[in-house]
Amino acid sequence: MQYKIAIVDDVAADREAISDMVHRWAEIAGNRAMISPFPSAESFLFDLEDHPDYNILLVDVEMRDISGIDLAKRLRAEHNRAEIAFITSHFEFISEGYEVDALHYLVKPVSEEKLFAVLDKAAERLTVVPASLVVSCEGETVKLLETDILYAEAFAHYLEVHTRSRMYRLHESISTFAAKLSPDFYRPHRSYIINLQSVERISRTAVWLEGGIEIPLARGKYDDVNRRFIERN
Repeated sequence: MQYKIAIVDDVAADREAISDMVHRWAEIAGNRAMISPFPSAESFLFDLEDHPDYNILLVDVEMRDISGIDLAKRLRAEHNRAEIAFITSHFEFISEGYEVDALHYLVKPVSEEKLFAVLDKAAERLTVVPASLVVSCEGETVKLLETDILYAEAFAHYLEVHTRSRMYRLHESISTFAAKLSPDFYRPHRSYIINLQSVERISRTAVWLEGGIEIPLARGKYDDVNRRFIERN
């Protein structure tokens, strides 16, 4: 695959040094890479509107106006799943990286060895093909990525599958649909299937998914869904 790599850093010397190292990594590893440097988060976001396919981001944490952390939070809120590595001079920002599923932190001055290791890890994660399933929806055959599915709800004669971008109406039973899914999914109620990766909170009577979506939890399921959620995460 081709790696489209953005380097977002408001210090020109650091941006150029990292860009040079990324070029060397691509050349040595024999990887196809398009490398684009940006002097600010704003300039990157402007370019992202026309070129949304960046898959590796090397982002300085301490930038003016929009920080690297705020940029990452904005991208994750828009369901951008690019691999993000932060670059920083201060360790106190590291805990915030967990909120945005950061790949790694690199401390300035960035060493070539450590940067190469981070890029290798990003490339490895990007080559993992996400699980998917093929369904029939309103006369069309559609491929759904499991990572995009939030939940499914059963009605009398059809099933609504809610993804991060839209809803699909299928004419099949919830049991048939559930049989196609991986262990990342759980049935908290006879009418629902949820993606455990989208769970944010669990109570005795409900499960909350990202976006504040509330799913009912059947009596007696609380301990089981907690165990499955902990095991999965």
